[in-house]
Amino acid sequence: MKVTRKQERIIRRTLEGWCQEGVIDATEQQRLQQNLSVQLFDWQRLSRYAFWVALACVIIAIGSLVADEYLMALLFNFGYVPRAIGLGILATAFYFWGFHRQKHAPDKRYSNEAILFLGVLFTALFLWQLGMALDNGSGNIAPLFLTGCAIYGAIGYFGRSGLIWLFCLLALGSYFGTSTGYASGWGAYWLDMNYPIRFVLFGGVLLAACYLLKKPLQQRNLFGVSKAMGLLYLFIALWILSIFGNYDLDIWQSVRQIELLHWSLLFALAAFACIWISLKTDDGMLRGFGLTFIGINLYTRYFELFWDGTNKVVFFLILAVSLALVGRYAEKIWRLGEGR
Repeated sequence: MKVTRKQERIIRRTLEGWCQEGVIDATEQQRLQQNLSVQLFDWQRLSRYAFWVALACVIIAIGSLVADEYLMALLFNFGYVPRAIGLGILATAFYFWGFHRQKHAPDKRYSNEAILFLGVLFTALFLWQLGMALDNGSGNIAPLFLTGCAIYGAIGYFGRSGLIWLFCLLALGSYFGTSTGYASGWGAYWLDMNYPIRFVLFGGVLLAACYLLKKPLQQRNLFGVSKAMGLLYLFIALWILSIFGNYDLDIWQSVRQIELLHWSLLFALAAFACIWISLKTDDGMLRGFGLTFIGINLYTRYFELFWDGTNKVVFFLILAVSLALVGRYAEKIWRLGEGR
């Protein structure tokens, strides 16, 4: 069995612990250890990073092409509709290619995901050109995001692709934001709610729908992505809400800090609720989100309340000591886990 150096250390410690506890004898321990083959170079990780960098280069290249008016005129000297059709055909081809490879070469995971991501990218370009073709001057771009959500959702659900489903949920959030913004005339408020409050509700509804549809989502391997996106929408919106409250930016500058305290408490309560539920259900994702955003909440309040009134040398020394204590506590937990 080929393993990395880190995996080998973990397996050897596990086998030693089992031998000491009498789960296996010394002969079995030695036999199992002999089957370990250390992979001196992590080619899998290199493959993942290489594909990430390659995709980033593709995005930069396409962005540079779009920004270059001469090249755009030279290569795409025709109307928006033909461009949209061509980009739609390219996106469809990448989706078919990616799913074909997933079926016949499932072990080539990173290259398959990279091909599907190109399909996602060309779908976004297709929608951009479609929007330019259908533009009537209203400024309402929400239907484009809804169309993207429908395309990504159908392909991601039936293709069991968490990557494409992720973009479906991102498009859904963009549709919600732009549709409520258009309905409010692009003002600060919609139904007396600014953007952070709207996305707190959106994240909560998305999280509730994720649990209501847990069984079909799990069957399609989409539950984890859906839950993570619901939590991300919810907690980022709560964090921004704890800073700005339900105020317009022009009004917010004159608001006293005490008037935003209840939003900070709501943010903390949501994080503690995640931790409490995770302790009941042993849910690592909820625990991670809860602990991370409790830390973000505490440090945000720390900067808000003590930045102006504290000497900067003292302030950063206190911050350094607090972070060192967090690191020391994390190291203690890590070493305890290693000992076990």
